[in-house]
Amino acid sequence: MAFRVMSTNSLKQATLLGELLARSFSTGPKNIGFIGLGNMGGPMASNLISKGHKLHVFDISADAKDALKAKGATTYDNVSELSKASDFVVTMLPNNDIVANTYDSILAGGINTSTFFIDSSTIDPNVAKAVQQKVKAAGATFVDAPVSGGVPGAKNATLTFMVGGTADEYETVKGILEGMGKKITHCGGYGMGQAAKVCNNMMLGISMCGLAECMNLAIRLGLDPKVFADIINASTGRSWASEINNPVPGVIPTAPAANSYAGGFATGLITKDLGIASAVATTTNTPIPLGALTHQIYRTLMAKGLANKDFSVVYDFIKNDKA
Repeated sequence: MAFRVMSTNSLKQATLLGELLARSFSTGPKNIGFIGLGNMGGPMASNLISKGHKLHVFDISADAKDALKAKGATTYDNVSELSKASDFVVTMLPNNDIVANTYDSILAGGINTSTFFIDSSTIDPNVAKAVQQKVKAAGATFVDAPVSGGVPGAKNATLTFMVGGTADEYETVKGILEGMGKKITHCGGYGMGQAAKVCNNMMLGISMCGLAECMNLAIRLGLDPKVFADIINASTGRSWASEINNPVPGVIPTAPAANSYAGGFATGLITKDLGIASAVATTTNTPIPLGALTHQIYRTLMAKGLANKDFSVVYDFIKNDKA
C-alpha cells in the first residue's frame, strides 16, 4: 500500500484551516475586529455585539468609535493592534484605495496567522484578489464578502452576504456573517463575491433611475404618488427601490426621501460602484449601455454637489428638469 506524504506547507495549511473551522463552529462569543463604522459598518458592528461577541473597533471618526464603545466595544487608535487582538476582522470601507491601504497598514504591523479577515466593502474584484494574495503570503486568511440590503438591512441584521473564497473558508465565516445578515451565499473563488456585488449594484442604480423617471411621469400625469407606488409594488415594476426606498418624499416615511435625502446609500458610493462596473465591463469587453448611462447620470449628480445625499435624490434632480 502506498502512502502520500503531505508537504510541510500543506500540513501547516491543513492544520490552520482545521483550527479556523473549529473556532467557527464553537459556541460562545468570539473576538471580532471591525474596521469602518459608517452608516453600514456601525449597525453591523452593533449587531455583532448584540449576538454576544467581543468587539474591537476602529474608525477615523472618534464619534463613531465612541458610539460603539458605549455599547461595550473596545476602541483602537490603529488597525494593526486591532487585528492582533482579533480572531476575525471585518472591514467595511468606502473604496479600493482605502481597502488596499488599510490592509497594507495591518500587514506592516505584523499579523497573527490565525486571524481570519473578511472584507465587506464594495471594491473591484481584482483589488480583492490582490489583497487576498498579500494576506495569504503573510500566512493568514482573507475572503471577500460584500453586502446588499442597505442601511435598513444593516440595522435589522437582514443583509445578504456574497462570499468569495474556498468552500471551507465560506463555512468558517458563515456563522459570523449570520450575526449581521439573513442570506449568506458562496459565490465562488476569491473576488467572486465582489463580482456579484458590482453587478447587483449596477442593477440597483439602473432601477432607481427608472423608478425616479416613472414616478415623475406618473405625478405629472396626475396620479397620486402613493397610489402609483402601491400599484408598482403589486405589479411587475416592483423592486427594492420601490418597496424600501421610494425616491418621492412622503411615500415611505422611513425612506431617506422623507428626510431631505439624508442618510441611506450615498450618491458618491453608488457612483463609485458604477465606476467599478464600467471598468470591469471594459476589461471583459462587455456592453453595458444602461449601466454606462446610469453612471453618467450619477456623475452629474456628483458634479452638482450631491455626493452625500442618498442616491434616491436622482428623483429630485429629474423632476426639476435638470437631467
